[in-house]
Amino acid sequence: MSTAGDVVPVAYEGNTSAAVADWLNKGDNAWQMISATLVGLQSVPGLVILYGSIVKKKWAVNSAFMALYAFAAVVICWVTWAYKMSFGHKLLPFWGKAGPALGQKFLIQQAVLPATTHYYHNGTVETAMVEPYYPMASMVWFQCVFAAITVILLAGSLLGRMNFKAWMMFVPLWLTFSYTVGAFSLWGGGFLFQWGVMDYSGGYVIHLSSGIAGLTAAYWVGPRLTIDRERFPPNNVLLTLAGAGLLWMGWAGFNGGDPYSANIDSSMAVLNTNICAATSLLIWTWLDVFFFNKPSVIGAVQGMITGLVCITPGAGLVQGWAAIVMGILSGSIPWFTMMIVHKRWTLLQQIDDTLGVFHTHAVAGFLGGILTGLFAEPTLCALFLPVTNSRGGVYGKSAGGIQILKQLVGGAFIIGWNLVVTSIICVLIRLVVPLRMSEEQLTIGDDAVHGEEAYALWGDGEKYDSTKHGFTSDDTVNQKTSSGATQVV
Repeated sequence: MSTAGDVVPVAYEGNTSAAVADWLNKGDNAWQMISATLVGLQSVPGLVILYGSIVKKKWAVNSAFMALYAFAAVVICWVTWAYKMSFGHKLLPFWGKAGPALGQKFLIQQAVLPATTHYYHNGTVETAMVEPYYPMASMVWFQCVFAAITVILLAGSLLGRMNFKAWMMFVPLWLTFSYTVGAFSLWGGGFLFQWGVMDYSGGYVIHLSSGIAGLTAAYWVGPRLTIDRERFPPNNVLLTLAGAGLLWMGWAGFNGGDPYSANIDSSMAVLNTNICAATSLLIWTWLDVFFFNKPSVIGAVQGMITGLVCITPGAGLVQGWAAIVMGILSGSIPWFTMMIVHKRWTLLQQIDDTLGVFHTHAVAGFLGGILTGLFAEPTLCALFLPVTNSRGGVYGKSAGGIQILKQLVGGAFIIGWNLVVTSIICVLIRLVVPLRMSEEQLTIGDDAVHGEEAYALWGDGEKYDSTKHGFTSDDTVNQKTSSGATQVV
């Protein structure tokens, strides 16, 4: 005979309707969809706003639209073929089999990542395949917004000069031949996943790949006009902060959603994310004040981003004190590479990485991956990783030292693949259309490229007239150069 305490409320029972399967965990499903929405908001409108405001006024529309277009293009490519290349059945050790994720028979079944079963050397199962308690539709969308933001981050290296037609070709090609390889290799059950390389939420798959691919594409596309490289002030610093704020708060879904469950590990990941980001922002600002005597708002945004990026590969794997250490290093090492090394290394000077994505994402992402291999805590690793007894270097035993080696090798693979594949894609595209805009478009900006301007009106509704309204933010003769410590690279 059941007692009142044994009765499960109807709202928590399975099979209450055809839309509530017995395997469905409503809390996990709700958190996964919320996480996906938060990551989507990081791109649209987050990076759309940030890109449109952090660039020179004449490139505001073009920069924002590159982000918006990429998001839409990735969604269609993802559900048509790229999702299964990243998280489907194994085709090669680094690639899944392509196929659509559109039919209801596939999308309403319980989510599963079929290649993620992990075996001991003797062939017995060590860890069962990833099988969250929500439908495939939630998994497909969650992974889609990660793919989209990766391409958008890459675009930060190319703002202010890439031919939009070339960008339209680049997005599906890079998603197909670069992103899917990293995603399957590290997350979908590929060889780096099986070997035990740690990438909790995309330090390698997203940030290292976008930073290296962005730098590589910037080399092939060529630089902005000299006048734009010499003077490229943000057209709206306050909107830059608004976009950065969406990016920071959206990272709760970015890192908190990757356990595929609303569980203990997701809580750890969210807390560590904010600890590291805050520490990194403070360190970057302190360095700006100490060396340049001015706290730069744009510098603070860069420090925030490097902190968020650095913690990403280890968000749910490290302790809070380690998140502070990672924040100190992510606020100082990328600052040093951007502010010191970049200005003294001829190669980096020659490649026009508009927003310094190499420093904020590639350097910070690789740094985070290595530090994860150092600080990953065994108990936290057991909550998430497929390889049992995983641990970071500071926790001793041979597994700790080997983990750092694994992190280095995993990062090297992502770097090498993106260098080669991004170069091939750019070379092929330029056989069809120019990678760089025409000189006329580069001189005029948005109006020549899109026939639209971000700030088309002046005063009481009339068009801007320099003879009546004075100089503009693009006027290099009359206006003073901004003296902030960390301006856009």
